[in-house]
Amino acid sequence: MEHATPSILHVNATAHPTAQWTLPQLREAMPSDHGYRFLIHDRDRIFSQQLDPQVRKLGPRVLKTPVRSPQANAHCQRPLGTLRRECLDCMIPLPEAHHLQRLLKAWVQHYHHGRPHMALGPGIPQPPPPLPTPLQAYRHRLSEHLRVVVHPILGGLHYEYRLDKQAA
Repeated sequence: MEHATPSILHVNATAHPTAQWTLPQLREAMPSDHGYRFLIHDRDRIFSQQLDPQVRKLGPRVLKTPVRSPQANAHCQRPLGTLRRECLDCMIPLPEAHHLQRLLKAWVQHYHHGRPHMALGPGIPQPPPPLPTPLQAYRHRLSEHLRVVVHPILGGLHYEYRLDKQAA
């Protein structure tokens, strides 16, 4: 999770997270040319004594949240709660290989490109480029060359609406 924007950098899941599993996840989340100065994490056993020096080699300074301060980790807990409520509480991942990863990737795409965020007033973290529209005679009517298209997300659990050019 990037602190400055409501962007999720990387998502993955495992039944038994360990420091050996976490380090490759952090490497994948932070590209080699990143400009991140800090990595903030809680005091979970996953972040062991061996993991912090490895993270420092990636570039950012490691900051740990204060002991017994659940509010200090709110920037990560909020999107995780949203992920659970909007995706995982409504769907049961099948035991099929990588089904949970596919669900998480689809939800993160929706989170970035289609889901409004109140912190952005309500905006979308990565809005699509605007379509060129000519001046309209009526304010609440679409131009004749545009149409509204609905895209189901996660099998119809959520929907995204976009303007597309209508075929001539």
